[in-house]
Amino acid sequence: MTLPDAAVPAPSIPAQDSGPRLALFTHSEAHDLLRLLQLVTDEDDELAEEASWFARQLEARIPPEN
Repeated sequence: MTLPDAAVPAPSIPAQDSGPRLALFTHSEAHDLLRLLQLVTDEDDELAEEASWFARQLEARIPPEN
């Protein structure tokens, strides 16, 4: 049995859910950032794991692009 990706936080990402959430991006900007994070996720370097975590968090919070 496997857990969904969102249920398994990346070990290097500290829990930061205790602070207030800020509305900083337009819908279009959020999707641009998501695409950028997904590109970094595809790289084979130390930032890929962190980018993947942030991409999943962002994708779970923004409405679909269409």
